[in-house]
Amino acid sequence: MLDNKIEDVFHERDLSWLSFNERVLQEAADPNVPLLERINFLSIYSSNLDEFYRVRMPVLLALAKLSKKEKNNIALPEGLLSTANQTIYRHQQTYGEIVSKSIIPELRRHQINFIYGKTIPTELNEEISGYFLSQVLAFLQPVILNESNPAFFPSNNELYFIITLNNAEENENVIILNIPSNNLPRFYKINKNEETFIVFLDDIIRNNLQLLFPDAQVTGCYSFKITRTAEIDLKDEYSGNLAEQIEKQLQKRDFGLATRFLYQSGASEEVVALLIEKLHLQKANRVEGGRYHNLKDLSGFPVRNPQLENEKWPKIAYSPLAKNEPLYQQILTKDILINPPYEAYDSVLRFFNEAATDKHVEEIYVTLYRVANDSKIVNALISAAKNGKKVFVLVELKARFDEANNIKWAKKMKEAGVTIIYSVTALKVHAKIALVKRKIGLRSVYTGLLATGNFNETTANFYTDHILMTAHTGLMREMELLFIFLAKRIKPTDPKLISFNYLLVAQFNLQQRFLALIDREIGYAKQGAPSSITIKLNNLEEKTMISKLYEASRAGVTIALLVRGICRIVPGIIGMSENITVKRIVDRYLEHGRIFVFENAGNEEIYMGSADWMNRNIYRRIEVCFPVFDEDIKAEIKALLKLQLTDNVKAVEINDKMINIPVVTKGELNQSQYSIYEFLKSKADVKYQTT
Repeated sequence: MLDNKIEDVFHERDLSWLSFNERVLQEAADPNVPLLERINFLSIYSSNLDEFYRVRMPVLLALAKLSKKEKNNIALPEGLLSTANQTIYRHQQTYGEIVSKSIIPELRRHQINFIYGKTIPTELNEEISGYFLSQVLAFLQPVILNESNPAFFPSNNELYFIITLNNAEENENVIILNIPSNNLPRFYKINKNEETFIVFLDDIIRNNLQLLFPDAQVTGCYSFKITRTAEIDLKDEYSGNLAEQIEKQLQKRDFGLATRFLYQSGASEEVVALLIEKLHLQKANRVEGGRYHNLKDLSGFPVRNPQLENEKWPKIAYSPLAKNEPLYQQILTKDILINPPYEAYDSVLRFFNEAATDKHVEEIYVTLYRVANDSKIVNALISAAKNGKKVFVLVELKARFDEANNIKWAKKMKEAGVTIIYSVTALKVHAKIALVKRKIGLRSVYTGLLATGNFNETTANFYTDHILMTAHTGLMREMELLFIFLAKRIKPTDPKLISFNYLLVAQFNLQQRFLALIDREIGYAKQGAPSSITIKLNNLEEKTMISKLYEASRAGVTIALLVRGICRIVPGIIGMSENITVKRIVDRYLEHGRIFVFENAGNEEIYMGSADWMNRNIYRRIEVCFPVFDEDIKAEIKALLKLQLTDNVKAVEINDKMINIPVVTKGELNQSQYSIYEFLKSKADVKYQTT
């Protein structure tokens, strides 16, 4: 592949992302996965693809338009846009086959008739028409697409029909009709004769168009949707209140560049051309698709059957040795690790709740990136402020797709007296840290949380993360320094502004420290000492870090990577990466934790934190990674990683062609998420109890 010349090679990031989404599709196709969970994986695949078109397709469209001279200045694969489109088309074909040849027949075996791409049975027509007239009709807003009405603008990712009508005068009208899935459930369930029928809202409307247009003949009805870019254009020169600027950009986002025009196959070329002209879709990626769009709505499939779903795993609750002893006192005694969603999130909520009411608490500091819609944590912070505590909250207003929710909570906290700090424009704060300062006698006592995931009790139910509760003096002091710096709302112009000895903080020392840790392993390998690196990430993209891993591999360092999503490293190349293996796990929970283990000649060092190794995390965000000092917790993390690295059920290996290769099963089956649950459940009763 490289001839005799050693040079670093990288997978293309967007094709790698599509490889991850293909892995999601594999779960939907797996007959060993419970049926309703397979339907949910179809929903996840569709949601992911929508995000790809909103976030990444604008980039691919722009790259495709670069001049030859411009393309020569960047490492851009030839025909990247075409390859991405072909890959998506292939996946979509697979998607359709999974639904028609597997999901629907399996539902039928359980007396569930999913009406998909076919006529609604006549015995349902009376009830369907009644539902249409009483519930659906109120939300329908037909628009005539002609010269006198050129202003119609389809909302981003919402569903529409393009309908052709012939009226009594034999004149043809072209109508755009909304499918009100934001107002009504996408699926309607009817129980009849011991059988359950599931009908699309789309088909209910199709079936009753004559009631909407009684004086015309419907000659054609085809679905379509427009996907628009999700990027928010914020400039460093912005002045004024950042929240107001964000709100203005949010209002404009759904009016952004159309990146995909997805329409039902069978629509005439004349009608398609008319839509492109009237809706200004000339620059959009034109995609001919199936009858139904926005199949992410399958997450709301209206069937519940324990036999067709994953077995429920009761949460494992942290059980304090002395239930009446305040949590902070236990943290002062020993570091605590919480591993949601296997372990209950109650201890994290308790951390904030106790701080809100403890008379000794003077100050609370926390970063919030994605906030739950009904956040108990934010309500605790509001209570703390009303109880006279000084509460400082850094709210990241630029958390993609969560901006509006974060703004809502920021306003509520501000009204309650919380000091709200917004991050610097063009520099996201992605760190997951919280700090509580107590005054006990003449002594200031600090306790803190450092996490791999957001302080969000909703996502904690299905994201695998790790939250460290600690009172380590060095970590607490450096967290306080970081919060003081972030409150100034200035960009780090000099990495030496704060001297971090414990924390790894992007914009200050994170990349440099990780490079030094890898260099240390290289040195040990050259000396013949034990050397290895184990890293678990969501995404691995940044070339400097990957090149350093290649260097380590060439030096003989064994490198085991667990990368859920984008992975640009190419494993298994002789002379460059033969000592690197990459695995990906997709199962009932979303793998989200970031863990870094360096063997260090037998004296292992373990770090966790918020940072993936992507350009944005390293160069355009404030990220925090932290060392783990407690030996019991280190042993626990290593045990969890070992279970994941030996997974032979839900893990795949990513090869040098970005193909998801099933792990060869040897010996006993190990489905790591189940094994991790059982491992944590079986730990000493003095620490855990099942509830």
